[in-house]
Amino acid sequence: MTTNIHNFIGGEMLPASVSHYTSVYNPSRGEVIAQAPDSDLQAVAQAVQAARQAFPAWADTPIVERARVMFRFVHLLEEHFDELSQLVTREHGKTLDESHGDVRRGIEVVETACHAPTLLMGQTLDQVSRGIDGRVERHPLGVCVGITPFNFPAMVPLWMFPIAIVCGNTFILKPSPKVPLTALRLAELLTEAGLPKGVFNVLHGGAETVDALLTHPDVAAISFVGSTAVAKHIYETGTAHGKRVQAAGGAKNYMLVMPDADLDAATGQIIGAAFGCSGQRCMAGSVAIAVGKAGDPLLERLDEAAKKMRVGPTDSGSAVDMGPVIDAVARERIRGYIDIGLNEGAKLATDGRGVSLTEATDGFFVGPTIFDHAAPEMRIVRDEIFGPVLSVMRMEDLSDAIAQANKSAYGNGAVIFTRDGGAARMFARYVNCGMIGINVGVPAPMAVFPFTGWNQSFFGDLHIQGIEGFHFYTHNKVILSRWNDPGKRVQGW
Repeated sequence: MTTNIHNFIGGEMLPASVSHYTSVYNPSRGEVIAQAPDSDLQAVAQAVQAARQAFPAWADTPIVERARVMFRFVHLLEEHFDELSQLVTREHGKTLDESHGDVRRGIEVVETACHAPTLLMGQTLDQVSRGIDGRVERHPLGVCVGITPFNFPAMVPLWMFPIAIVCGNTFILKPSPKVPLTALRLAELLTEAGLPKGVFNVLHGGAETVDALLTHPDVAAISFVGSTAVAKHIYETGTAHGKRVQAAGGAKNYMLVMPDADLDAATGQIIGAAFGCSGQRCMAGSVAIAVGKAGDPLLERLDEAAKKMRVGPTDSGSAVDMGPVIDAVARERIRGYIDIGLNEGAKLATDGRGVSLTEATDGFFVGPTIFDHAAPEMRIVRDEIFGPVLSVMRMEDLSDAIAQANKSAYGNGAVIFTRDGGAARMFARYVNCGMIGINVGVPAPMAVFPFTGWNQSFFGDLHIQGIEGFHFYTHNKVILSRWNDPGKRVQGW
């Protein structure tokens, strides 16, 4: 039996009076576990009104008190760590270890938010002109909105709302309708941490809900993570309506393997980057370029490692290395790309379409898939597949490999495996993307650093996470003050 889940507005779980719901699946079983409402304009107005009404009092709350809410929230996240991880596994399909990482990386952002009294300090300059002192203060924006994807039900929302809220803003989270349950549990824990009603709200829905938020006059800022096409729409629509927008899009991340690399270590890193979270992450390594003599021995190791991976349901407690993809639509799209790669002439070294599972289930599975001799013009090289498909290219020269990586329209991450410091420096300096890994398979930054996608992987000026996150959720106020001279001089001046 499935249940209709509610919006969380003004500190209460409120049923949505809508006729259309989106099914929420357990991807490991292919079973519907809940129904998420497609909120209408009335629900959007209700959520924005609750956030707008809560803003003045929350913005006036001393920063140390806002930070204390985050300290209590961290404590609750740790206390419910296993529960949250199991919830992520249930509605997303990640392995439990991957869900642990999802929740842990989100907690690290909340820990960073606890440092807000230091990170939000302004600047002062005494006697900037004769008799005039100047200072800069950081002030909250107002009602902020986060629109998040299915692939990290805990981490990506936690990238956004802890920083926005501790800066003094109120927040509306619009999670993916495919993974709404974790978002609602986070709302409950925030309430338990002492956050006032209306400061944080959860609104379910699809494209109509998003567009209503993008154009609402009382929304000040939009944060988004998802595909590039939607990120561009979010940015263009939001900015056209006067919003501050940060929109992270898709990616096609390259991994270069030099002839001098430790191939055993590189293989483990590449397998994790390509097939971790079933390839459903914007930092997935989806193209490997074997440089020079690295090609044959690398491919042999990758094929062997991929075929040893245990694939199966993640909700039964059995040991698996990779779980399902999010739903049947994703499964068929990924299988379609495998067909495209074959038709384009790539050699299918490891075929995940008929993967043997650890146990029989009706879940949404595609196994690890590796193409060899992929070419630059192929769609499997150019398109973001967002699944467990790795394309291996072969090139003779590092410069040519960097040039190939730089042809990508995207710009999230790029990685090199080498023992040569000069090669690593050249790669880091000239590859055209925002996050670089040197012998690191997934160069996703820790919470204190910004998530710096470039090109078609990001639209906006200030990135998610790190100090840029604090700057995004605040604006500067410059104050110049002059006071009449009392006419008395301090001795010695």
